[in-house]
Amino acid sequence: MTLELHPLLAQARTMPLIAILRGLAPAEALAVGQALYVSGFRTLEVPLNRPGAIECIALLVQGLPPDALVGGGTMLTTDHVDAVHAAGGRLMVSPNCDPVVIRHAVARGMLVAPGVATPTEAFAALAAGAHALKLFPAESLGPAGLKALKSVVPAGTDVWPVGGVTPESLAAWVAAGATGFGIGSQLFAPGADASTVRERAAAYVQAWGATRP
Repeated sequence: MTLELHPLLAQARTMPLIAILRGLAPAEALAVGQALYVSGFRTLEVPLNRPGAIECIALLVQGLPPDALVGGGTMLTTDHVDAVHAAGGRLMVSPNCDPVVIRHAVARGMLVAPGVATPTEAFAALAAGAHALKLFPAESLGPAGLKALKSVVPAGTDVWPVGGVTPESLAAWVAAGATGFGIGSQLFAPGADASTVRERAAAYVQAWGATRP
């Protein structure tokens, strides 16, 4: 099984830290997005299981530079895919592996990163056309679980741990085979202002840089 390098995956790989903005309000979306962009983040995900998510995606797409990749998280249905795509989002992230939804997002030309926790889910996701794998929940699987998964999936598969990742733990995950990360409440939670988000984001960017050759 050969993993196709989607152009958006090549773009995401330049800074593979994904900001998960759960609970982002439209009124603060652009300020938070700009704070993340200035800090070095280039990929932003707004989960759909909170009000205003689609509006936030549209605002971020319109307000950030062209090299920012914006999309949705907790995308569970083909309707979710269509709504995010219509808002300009080009990233599909889910907590689960649903081949029907994966194939639909692939057909839309989106960068598709479904959630997996087992080799069975990982291979099903890749067979459906997924471009990267979201390892979730990462905190319960740990770097050892990632290392085991990486030993069986095709070489070069992008795997992004999500859940409980801190700047201090980044290096251990990278050593186990992580190629990027989704970062949620440690980066942004409702009520966090743009300056706080910018400071937290800078710490992750610095930690990621320290793992580079």
